[in-house]
Amino acid sequence: MIFSTVAEFKSALPQIARLIGLDLGEKTIGLALSDNLRLIASARTNLKRSKFSTNAAEIEQLIAREEVGGVVIGLPLNMDGSSGPAAQAARAFARNFAARCPLPLLLWDERLSTAAVTRTLIAADTSRQRRREVVDKMAAAYILQGALDAMRHTP
Repeated sequence: MIFSTVAEFKSALPQIARLIGLDLGEKTIGLALSDNLRLIASARTNLKRSKFSTNAAEIEQLIAREEVGGVVIGLPLNMDGSSGPAAQAARAFARNFAARCPLPLLLWDERLSTAAVTRTLIAADTSRQRRREVVDKMAAAYILQGALDAMRHTP
């Protein structure tokens, strides 16, 4: 089931379980995982973007292996809060994934997540090549951490 509020999502989760965060890029899908207590998000890996069924199967394998209890998908809204093509694509991915996977799913506003991560990497003097390699999985961790922080402040 897809949730749009943190409170509803949180109430649908098991007491203790990891969450997986997804940053749906055009060429790659960044993945991040939380710890079991849902305090810290860690960048995990990038998947090369391919057919939905192939990417969904790869994500489901990670979910099963890591005993994940919920999914957070970044929703790239426009700066004014409206939905553009990228947000529509993220919603479509979420709908299709929810049809395959019974876990609770949260769409999380990810405006400027990639920009924030890129600034951090530039400040750390990371090469362009290395930034390309890690930006999506780090953006996934940034998105997931935002959702985790919001959940801690939601009754």
